[in-house]
Amino acid sequence: MKNKNQQAGDAVSLVYQCALPLSTRTVRYVTDLLRKHLKAIRSRWRSLSAGRIVVIVLAVLRHDQRAADLAGGNAIAATTIRRWTDEVVALLAAGVPRLDRALAKVARRGGEAVLIDGTLIPTRRRTGKDNRKNYSGTSATACTSSRSPTNADA
Repeated sequence: MKNKNQQAGDAVSLVYQCALPLSTRTVRYVTDLLRKHLKAIRSRWRSLSAGRIVVIVLAVLRHDQRAADLAGGNAIAATTIRRWTDEVVALLAAGVPRLDRALAKVARRGGEAVLIDGTLIPTRRRTGKDNRKNYSGTSATACTSSRSPTNADA
């Protein structure tokens, strides 16, 4: 039996588009961040430009688009998209101040109270033992809670 690496005669690969509610400023900021990182690590090339990588990663993060679906439409592997997503999340996280430093800054400015805003971010349902780990009974969906401090005076 011979293996064929071709599609069946009537098979068609489908690609669809989605509209991402992102500002141009956000895309430019993350693209510049990625370009600086690629220059710092002396990466010679990527299969796609930094701008295309950022749009794909933001589609995964913002639209909860599956990496396998995006991979097929962009002729790259799903594991590459996961690696890019991890890389961009690490770059964004590196620019965020730590909680103790943020609270010290609020204290230096004379703030007496800090509000913690909790936002539920939808996630995919897990399988196996971790099935109900991120389940919220209030919203009846799988989600994770994001806590962010804000200054009460502002």
